[in-house]
Amino acid sequence: MSFKASILTLYPDMFPGHLGQALAGRALERGDWSIDAVQIRDFALDKHRSVDDTPSGGGAGMVLKPDVLARAIDSIADDGRPRLLMSPRGRPLTQDRVREIASGEGVVIVCGRFEGVDQRVIDARRLEEVSIGDYILSGGEPAALTLLDAVVRILPGVMGNQLSGVHESFEGGLLEHPHYTRPQVFEGQEIPEILTSGNHAAIEKWRRDEALKLTRQRRPDLLVGAKAQPVTK
Repeated sequence: MSFKASILTLYPDMFPGHLGQALAGRALERGDWSIDAVQIRDFALDKHRSVDDTPSGGGAGMVLKPDVLARAIDSIADDGRPRLLMSPRGRPLTQDRVREIASGEGVVIVCGRFEGVDQRVIDARRLEEVSIGDYILSGGEPAALTLLDAVVRILPGVMGNQLSGVHESFEGGLLEHPHYTRPQVFEGQEIPEILTSGNHAAIEKWRRDEALKLTRQRRPDLLVGAKAQPVTK
């Protein structure tokens, strides 16, 4: 089964972007996943192909028109794929949500522009608003690429070593432990002795403890539930 991503955007040339390179790009060539960028402006009916208008009630900026966007959304089959709207007011994207999306047949992503999207089309077309962070971008396209990057990399067969997707930040509820590689000594600092001991149980405990330490320091909000409990000897 191939994962299918449909993107509704005013800038279709931004896709697949960096996802056409490296592991994601090779997976795209193999057909492990596909991407289709739909030009929203193609669904504007007036001679100027207008896609936005002034906000009702006044205020700065412009708002993406509901009728135009609705026609663009309706051009894509309602096949059960989640419909996402990249929006700074959406629920924060998490690794759990990424896994949910990756386990399905694909996703439809609407890239907002201007001041926002008319609420009526958000409601009528059941758009799930998703945010990638507490900051503002010029549009939803970079956010969509970020979401797809997180999803595509964990699709079956994309990463050469599937363990790479298991031992990393947020998998297991913690930030990832520190990494080291040769040379043994770099600018006077040595690789921690335990990592070259060959004692795999001790190495696993060290990694878990270091992950807990980093998480306590940087993201204490993640330390909830059984997943964050320390490893016993």
